Amino acid sequence: MSATVSLSPSPAAAAACSPQERITRSLLGYGVIAGPIYIAVSVAQGLARDGFDFTRHEWSLLANGPWGWIQMVNLVVTGLMVLAAAVGFHRRMTTGTGSRWAPRLLAVYGVSLVAAGIFTADPMLGFPVGTPEGGPVNPSLPGILHMAAGGVGFLALIVATFVLARRFFGEGRRKHAALTVATGIIFLAGFAGIASGSASAVLNLAFTAAVVLVWAWLSATSVHLYRVRS
Repeated sequence: MSATVSLSPSPAAAAACSPQERITRSLLGYGVIAGPIYIAVSVAQGLARDGFDFTRHEWSLLANGPWGWIQMVNLVVTGLMVLAAAVGFHRRMTTGTGSRWAPRLLAVYGVSLVAAGIFTADPMLGFPVGTPEGGPVNPSLPGILHMAAGGVGFLALIVATFVLARRFFGEGRRKHAALTVATGIIFLAGFAGIASGSASAVLNLAFTAAVVLVWAWLSATSVHLYRVRS
């Protein structure tokens, strides 16, 4: 008797190769690369732009000056990537804790990045070169909208970390849940420090570190959802 070999893919393999799954993974892939792209472009500009000081200036100030359009595009493109990732989160997390609010909160953050790229921060603290020290005496409308977008987006992202941490705890993924809670707390502390209006180098560097951390968390969480079907 000859053995019969089935060439049909297993149900799991078929699901992994389905058009819907490929689209979901592609969307989550944007969540993986958004942070590294934003950080790389921002750091490269900070090193190349005259007068930019990482200990004093927030990266959003790079949207000012003759080369400011680069950071504007960086913010808008990164925001669109985060929006794509939010759709991927929605498609992956169809049920359970945070399935409704986590993607929505992440989408709010993506929209805030796009808005922050369109409405640039006011020049301050001597950047670009020739700008008076200190903050703007009369903030412009774009500057006010930039700060508002940042505040709303940061708070939405912080809440998203706590929502997802609860989900991960419920799924027994305690390590990822603990890292998610830590990320939310650290980012909240960094945001509170910079929102205080202090020009302290320590606070500015702490906020920058918190930004890098939260982007790393988004990449790691997107990779996690890419690999695990929940």
